[in-house]
Amino acid sequence: MAAVPTPSTYSAITLTVNGEQYALPVDHRTTLLDALREHLDLTGTKKGCDQGQCGACTVLLDGRRTVSCLQLAVAAEGRAITTIEGLADGDQLHPVQQAFLDLDGYQCGYCTPGQICSALGVIEEHAAGWPSAATADVRPEAGPPPLTPEEIRERMSGNLCRCGAYVSIVQAVAQAAQAQGQEQGQTQARTDKVKEAAA
Repeated sequence: MAAVPTPSTYSAITLTVNGEQYALPVDHRTTLLDALREHLDLTGTKKGCDQGQCGACTVLLDGRRTVSCLQLAVAAEGRAITTIEGLADGDQLHPVQQAFLDLDGYQCGYCTPGQICSALGVIEEHAAGWPSAATADVRPEAGPPPLTPEEIRERMSGNLCRCGAYVSIVQAVAQAAQAQGQEQGQTQARTDKVKEAAA
């Protein structure tokens, strides 16, 4: 006979995943990875090492990348969780997904969801001016460093690809970052035009 869960080890939580809310009872020791895969059937996030060393389980938590195998599900309550399933807009791939597809930034595909979520985090961190270990000038007034292949490799170093598709992954991240920068520039130009017209 299975033991009945006691209230002291289980909680009813609500997770916000890809914009949708899900209420579920979880053992306090349940990782976010297991909650996503086993309770919500969102299997795009992969279980690799289950020790936070490979990056296959990377998701975005309030827009910042995190390895979901080390994050407890109860600690993610009230935070916005984005998985690989939440990136595309219907049939329209997210620009990072499209860059990985265009440049063959994958082989077997097992690590790809974590690589893509991590790439989104890298692009945002870089745009915000966060330095990496490869950044030569870390002074705030220096602004964001150029997103060179060395910068990308350092920033993506927490994500392993057992197939060795690293060259294409770096190219995909660079292409997606450039596309995002151009899109932001166009949006800013439109905003500036509206301000000028109103003045």
